[in-house]
Amino acid sequence: MHRELIEKVTILQAMSNHSSGHMLITKANPTPELTTYGIKLGWIQGVLIPCLLNIWGVMLFLRIAWIVAQAGMGLTIVIISIASMVCVITTLSLSAICTNGVVQGGGVYYLVSRSLGAELGASVGIIFAFANAVAASMNTIGFCESLNELLKSHGFKILGNGIDDTRIVGAIALFVMCFICAIGMDWESRAQNFLIIIIVFAIINYIIGAFMGPSSDSEKAHGFSGINKYTFQQNWLPDFRYSESQNHNLISVFAIYFPAVTGVQAGANICGDLKNPATAIPKGTLTALVISVSSYVVMATLAGASAERDASGNVSDFFNGTLAACKPDCAYGLHNSYEIMHLIALWSPLIYGGCWAATLSTALTNLLSVPRLIQALGVDRIYPGLIFFSKPYGRHGEPYRGYVLTFCISLLFLLIADLNTIAPLITNFYLASYALINFCTFHAGFTKAISWRPTFRYYNTWLSLFGFIICIVIMILMSWLMALITVLVFFTLYLLVVYRKPDARWGSSTDAYKYREAVSALLAMSARAGHVKEYSPRPLVLCGAPAARRALLDLAAMLTADGSFMIAANITDDTLSNDDSLKQRHKMVEWLHSHRYRAFYLCIEGMNLENGARTLMQCAGLGRFSPNIVLLGYKTDWCESPGQDLVSYVEIIRLAFERQFAVCIFRMPRHLREWPAAASAQAESRDAAEARAVFAVMHSSSDFQLDEAGRIIQSFEIIAH
Repeated sequence: MHRELIEKVTILQAMSNHSSGHMLITKANPTPELTTYGIKLGWIQGVLIPCLLNIWGVMLFLRIAWIVAQAGMGLTIVIISIASMVCVITTLSLSAICTNGVVQGGGVYYLVSRSLGAELGASVGIIFAFANAVAASMNTIGFCESLNELLKSHGFKILGNGIDDTRIVGAIALFVMCFICAIGMDWESRAQNFLIIIIVFAIINYIIGAFMGPSSDSEKAHGFSGINKYTFQQNWLPDFRYSESQNHNLISVFAIYFPAVTGVQAGANICGDLKNPATAIPKGTLTALVISVSSYVVMATLAGASAERDASGNVSDFFNGTLAACKPDCAYGLHNSYEIMHLIALWSPLIYGGCWAATLSTALTNLLSVPRLIQALGVDRIYPGLIFFSKPYGRHGEPYRGYVLTFCISLLFLLIADLNTIAPLITNFYLASYALINFCTFHAGFTKAISWRPTFRYYNTWLSLFGFIICIVIMILMSWLMALITVLVFFTLYLLVVYRKPDARWGSSTDAYKYREAVSALLAMSARAGHVKEYSPRPLVLCGAPAARRALLDLAAMLTADGSFMIAANITDDTLSNDDSLKQRHKMVEWLHSHRYRAFYLCIEGMNLENGARTLMQCAGLGRFSPNIVLLGYKTDWCESPGQDLVSYVEIIRLAFERQFAVCIFRMPRHLREWPAAASAQAESRDAAEARAVFAVMHSSSDFQLDEAGRIIQSFEIIAH
């Protein structure tokens, strides 16, 4: 218990030193701006449209019908509801973080790091950037699949309408999209507006076609029966089958669907480009969720109510009532053809256009956000390897180097060329990042730090905790091995930041929690009676400017090495201005920390040595963590020193014993008084310090006279020799 309290005192020391020099640090070395330059977007253009484009992705036109075939309409609605619940809770948590102060560029990384600390912020930032880069490749694969089907239906091919075609077309598409993003935000915004119009018309086209029903017997033979009660009943229950080299179940289907709703962070990813992020992100994200989730439910319901799970494609089988007799080798139907939505739609070419617009727009948004996130990590100098990617180019500060890195990562996963293989991987990383966002909000709300004052009131601390738990549970249910790998990757990134200890403190809730726990422990310890077994040395070192008397500090460091601390005190007759005092304090604290002394620094101004020492003995420390040893240097010039200085020196010793302090007087030989700077000489001087330490025990209640002071100091010299 005692050792834990000492560690908490050390935490308080680091926090107090940081807070006292915070104003000075901010002025001398400000945090670099993480915003882009020039273009500022509103909530519709900057949040609503990017979120819709991200959510209306590859699953909308290529996988939603297959999900209905596997899980049935009932469980599909459950899957959509669970995924939407996770995203809504995460959006509420994200909105609370966004409205808790000024938001700059860097997306989710910036939001989490400024709220929960650099360690967690950098870790979730890397994971999130990786997930977005892989999501770009997944949506590009979806575009390539649709294009290959179109070419195949017209008898065209590049190599063989297979994986190699997907890789070739996908690489070209990735390069073009990265080029569009690199040109600038204005070009990307224009492309988004065009793409979302196509998607909206494609959805309307699909809905009209479902209600109008099949126009020929051939369409019925291919599985499009039109909306009817019988088809609705047949497709309501699940029918999980072996597909894509896997026996599917509810969890595996959920893992494939979940990336469809991972666009809630699209607005936050470009928060530095928003006019008012605090209001734009909650408003735009929640509106986009309502619109997109409603569209998924409508399209899933229409697919289940109007299309068969299995169909042979032969008109004769339709008339004979044996349309599904081809199972399990049917070529058409919800289970077997990803192109069933083209059949249902009023005009099938528009579905191709909507699919391409949905996949390419999502990939475009992902490719746009990842370089900015990496750039923000580089600007904050969290990971050394990412500093290279922090350089901005052009008048808008474009992260061109980040685009090259993002292209390489996306291209690497594009070569897999299998959408169902990539989707569960993305789901794990997205769930991990969502879990951390929810935990961030819970932690900030639970610690009740004074800096936690979000203007968004529709969040709940315990709801955020529930969101964190449900994300972790879903990760484990999907694949405990993948969840374990994700956790290991996260902790590796986390420990790397902890080990490096970057100079990145932004008033996080982690620091607030540590401070609160340390204060509570100090108060609890002060209320308890002490015991001799709990004794630990806590020297009050009268060292003046610490760098001038390192021998005293080294001796104190020997005494406090086992979990205690010292107070390095400087007493001066001068009276400094507030700014000069802060500068001096910051300089001394930095020096103590750079030399790894477990020390608090105190400076008494406008007092002589005797009165300053008296003040320190009376006021230094906190409760039971007040100093119990007075450590001072031997007065070598006592023969030449003015008489009053001798009296003051001895009076300090008398006051220490009067207040029941132990007294330690340290003397060094003359040839060691010039303190060496080299590490080897420093080690030798530490040994000398240990050998030359003198502990004096004196008891006297009367005032010392000048001659008595001289004799006492002389006796110390004899003892020292």
